[in-house]
Amino acid sequence: MEFGLILLAIIVLLGLFLVVFVIGGYNALVTLRNRYRNAFSQIDVQLKRRYDLIPNLVETAKGYLQHERGTLEAVVAARNTAIAANTRAAQNPGDASAMKDLSSAESALSGVMSRLFALSESYPDLKANTTMMKLMEELSSTENKVSFARQAYNDSVMAYNNRREVFPSSIIAGMFNFVPAELFVVDKPEEKEAPKVAF
Repeated sequence: MEFGLILLAIIVLLGLFLVVFVIGGYNALVTLRNRYRNAFSQIDVQLKRRYDLIPNLVETAKGYLQHERGTLEAVVAARNTAIAANTRAAQNPGDASAMKDLSSAESALSGVMSRLFALSESYPDLKANTTMMKLMEELSSTENKVSFARQAYNDSVMAYNNRREVFPSSIIAGMFNFVPAELFVVDKPEEKEAPKVAF
């Protein structure tokens, strides 16, 4: 009878330990998931600021770049595509396809913005326009903030993915369907830098 009570006590203690272990592992994964989602919201804020600056930049440049309408239209189209991709990614930063679409859209937008900046170099009046200079400075500052926010997001994603892949957390992640998160990377090395602004 004593042996049965001791065995029962051991089983109850092991069960309690297992429950506490699963709860702790689950809570750690939730915390890390919330951390990377919050880090993405910081990117979202900076991207929205960037998207708001672009129409002002295009409007300022329109008067000077009348013969370069195609570039201005490409900037507007790329901005609209990036806004749509960002909206989709913001709804669920853990969605790998949404993050890949956002990375691609941001790469395309950076590319056309670089063309716009290079083109503006050919127009001395546009370069000297104080509104254009202020907008380009704001955009450059925002690009830097996006880079910092993207780094913080990628660090949070890496911590979350590491936790969900290591044993024994991988068992808990599998039981509760914690899916891997996607890093926010820029595809081409030359587009990893903020557009160069020269006055």
